[in-house]
Amino acid sequence: MNKDILRKYLEIRSIKDLKESKYPDKKYTLNLIENKDFQLNKFLYKQIGKKYNWIDRLEWTDQKWIDYVSNKGLLTFILQNQEDVVGYFELLIHYNKKEIEIAYLGILEEYFGKKLGGYLLTEAIKKSFSRGINRIWLHTCSLDHENALNNYLSRGMKVFKEETLKI
Repeated sequence: MNKDILRKYLEIRSIKDLKESKYPDKKYTLNLIENKDFQLNKFLYKQIGKKYNWIDRLEWTDQKWIDYVSNKGLLTFILQNQEDVVGYFELLIHYNKKEIEIAYLGILEEYFGKKLGGYLLTEAIKKSFSRGINRIWLHTCSLDHENALNNYLSRGMKVFKEETLKI
């Protein structure tokens, strides 16, 4: 494939800049995964990412996944509808910089159109700032969901860097 991909990096530096999305429904819950299980992160990465060309982790061995989720600076939150998994986000804490990277955030396709992406991002930002950090950042690209960039901007994030990649 010879294609130009536009990648944008976004950040938010204060909880005061957050424009919250409303809580969707009482049937949804958001939980921090206390007992880390690489299979859960791997499953969500593959299921959500297959449509958006998430490929950087596809070659990872199980040991690499285990090492990744065992990182004390990684927090994984799962959004559920009763017992069903709906989506997730991974927060990578960079303690030395007092910042958090939203490494991955996504919703399973059967839950699209329910305004859950805005809620999930709102919660990722709130949970990040509750840890006393100074900055939250992420990156998105032109391969991601068509509403991804608008969701980030609508929550108060600002673009701080852009680049074009060839794949």
